[in-house]
Amino acid sequence: MGEVGLDGVRVLLVEDESLVAMLGEDVLTEAGCSVTVAMRLSDALHAVDQGDLDVAILDVNLGNETSYPVAERLTQRDIPFVFATGYAAAGLAGGFATHRCVQKPYDPSQLLAAARAALGG
Repeated sequence: MGEVGLDGVRVLLVEDESLVAMLGEDVLTEAGCSVTVAMRLSDALHAVDQGDLDVAILDVNLGNETSYPVAERLTQRDIPFVFATGYAAAGLAGGFATHRCVQKPYDPSQLLAAARAALGG
């Protein structure tokens, strides 16, 4: 695969379904990214606070929680992110209604394109 522009990019992938998380991690790793996977809201918030991140991909629904608190923290830290959802972007809450979104299940090329777009590529 080795798409241009993602070598060495540090990605936070927030996804509560393990198979989907593994697929996303594989796609991003093959493209040269360094991937941190968080499957729970608390882990994702911790990763944002602890890590040097370049971009994040956030599953909107994390069990009975959402990733909006992570999105808010990323916004405060000026780290670009993309929402991943099985719903249309119209399903995003409030201030995030117009935010960049990638459809689940992930299409590998769409996932990589979304990451590059969030990085301004």
